[in-house]
Amino acid sequence: MADELYRHTTPSGVTIILRQGDLTQENVDAIVNAANSQLAHGGGVAGAIVRAGGSSIQEESDRIAPIAVGEAGITSGGGLPARWVIHAVGPRMGEGDEDRKLRSAGRNALALAHERGLTSIAFPAISAGIFGFPKDRCARILVQAALDFAHERSETPLREIRFTLIDEPTCGVFLAEFRRRFG
Repeated sequence: MADELYRHTTPSGVTIILRQGDLTQENVDAIVNAANSQLAHGGGVAGAIVRAGGSSIQEESDRIAPIAVGEAGITSGGGLPARWVIHAVGPRMGEGDEDRKLRSAGRNALALAHERGLTSIAFPAISAGIFGFPKDRCARILVQAALDFAHERSETPLREIRFTLIDEPTCGVFLAEFRRRFG
């Protein structure tokens, strides 16, 4: 069970939530996978998603790969509570133009959810694990991407954007960003 740490509702009615818990157990329309371009889900968030949701996620991923850095693709959720997995390919630290690429990955995941008519989505800290992206920059960029989306798409079916993070240090960084932005 995830613990809710913060909740903010935007003027457009989209609620942005920070939770500490297991992303693979979130009961939302879609969870976001912090993916690599080949959609090879061996470790980190991607590995946890396939372990929890089953091999069908990897099989579907193999059919839509590769996906460019900053882009997103979608598969079913297999045996997960979420019906869909949106695979957002974030940057590896040191490859160049990382901030723009991470912002693009977040925005493209949200756009895909919007296009599919989804009402809820849960994100991990894309690129802030094995890809080495600084957690504070990740929090700033992804929270801003969620706010921009809520502001630009007031007619979206997407009503809830969650950030569900498993570890306490990453949650602490995101909580500081939520407090900085929302008071």
